[in-house]
Amino acid sequence: MMVTEPDASPAPGPSPWPRSSQPRPGRGLLLVITGASGVGKGTLRERWLAGQDVFYSTSWTTREARPGERDGVEYVFVTPEVFLDRVRQDGFLEHAQFVGNHYGTPAEPIEAALARGQDVVLEIEVEGAMQVKGRLGDEAILIFIMPPSLTELRRRLTARATETPERIEKRLARAREEIMHAHDFRYVVVNDDLDRAVEELRAVQRAERARQLPEAEWTDEDRAAGHLADTVRSGALSPADLRRVVES
Repeated sequence: MMVTEPDASPAPGPSPWPRSSQPRPGRGLLLVITGASGVGKGTLRERWLAGQDVFYSTSWTTREARPGERDGVEYVFVTPEVFLDRVRQDGFLEHAQFVGNHYGTPAEPIEAALARGQDVVLEIEVEGAMQVKGRLGDEAILIFIMPPSLTELRRRLTARATETPERIEKRLARAREEIMHAHDFRYVVVNDDLDRAVEELRAVQRAERARQLPEAEWTDEDRAAGHLADTVRSGALSPADLRRVVES
């Protein structure tokens, strides 16, 4: 079961977050997934988290809702004035501006979920993910979802038919830059095979949970997950690998 909590009420004062902290046994995992628009983050997330008791944070945005999107489900849709008032109250764990729109993650519901031992998943923009990493250090488990190629990403964005050609070009330019900085993330999952990508995300989650315990307490399944997770660590990709993605 995924739990969403839009929390559209005003932020009550200073942020509860420490400057940086390490994962602690009994505390939930903070899993941050990001990647270019059109890379398939939403589909991956739904398959990965199906049947899990996790807290999926619903981000705020000032962009208009796309066809089929529901307020409080995919996003909390607010005016720029409401969003910036929340910023002034330090009510976001992170916030960023992307292609002319603001996006932000409410802080307090996330800290509450982590404190009660519930894993939290954020699906946010790359700039926001870097803010979370800078603020929380190694507690934030950053996972970059990468397309097999920019050609494939262009095809997906065009097929979605929700963007103008000019906006697609802006997204592709941003994607090129983000892919070349994939080593800033702990893990990189290439979304060219949905079943395999979901398996890799599940392995990352299980491996990170196991690493909160002494190794002597790991199960065989934990060790297998750790081996698979290690294959998608960002360090396994060379700069040449990343160039092949952006040049193809």
